[in-house]
Amino acid sequence: MDIRTYGPSGKHLDIHRPDGPPTATVLLWHGTGPDERDVLRPLARTAAAHGLTVLVPDWRADATDNGRTHLLESLAFAQEEATGPLLLAGWSAGAGAALGVALHPDLTAGHPPTAVLALSGRYDVPARTTGTAPLADLEKGLAPTAPIHLLHGTNDAVIPTDHSRTLAEALSKAGHITTYTECPTDHAGTIMTEYDPTTNRCRPTDNEAALAAGETAVQILVKSATSPGL
Repeated sequence: MDIRTYGPSGKHLDIHRPDGPPTATVLLWHGTGPDERDVLRPLARTAAAHGLTVLVPDWRADATDNGRTHLLESLAFAQEEATGPLLLAGWSAGAGAALGVALHPDLTAGHPPTAVLALSGRYDVPARTTGTAPLADLEKGLAPTAPIHLLHGTNDAVIPTDHSRTLAEALSKAGHITTYTECPTDHAGTIMTEYDPTTNRCRPTDNEAALAAGETAVQILVKSATSPGL
């Protein structure tokens, strides 16, 4: 793993590389916890083991602009550094941020991601990248520029599955390419972690359901890399 800085803000970013040539590059965003790129390392390492380069930036939801500058600076960095297709993925608040990018192509300077993977997200509140709720954007007729893949844990008590189910229905009804997958795990489990209340952070876990959910997420990314448009 390499550690770099990105953008004028100078935030840190982890780069997880595969052993051989990458099939695609993934930009992976964490949730609202400030500078929590470390919580995504189990998922990022698993994705790298399957042939993907994974970029995981720190960003701060408590910034005055709710993290928008950090997120978009990391997107610009990923566009410059990407080898092969660029996939965009996010967990929790990062999921809504990723979906917002797909609905607002002006944010990608003409180079939208090939696919978006949204993990355990909520979509009826403003996305950190756009300031508007993805569901509201869809109701206004905005269309995603890439296939949208949703994954959610059925035991999620932080953001219930209804949020992803509602979005999946809205996307499908509007004729957009989307998939929706449920896994028997909780909010932290979809990124191969468990929540530690003593530190108020997620930590790696050996829970079988969480590991299986992460593998499922990675397989979605791998398929998106090798079969664009699906």
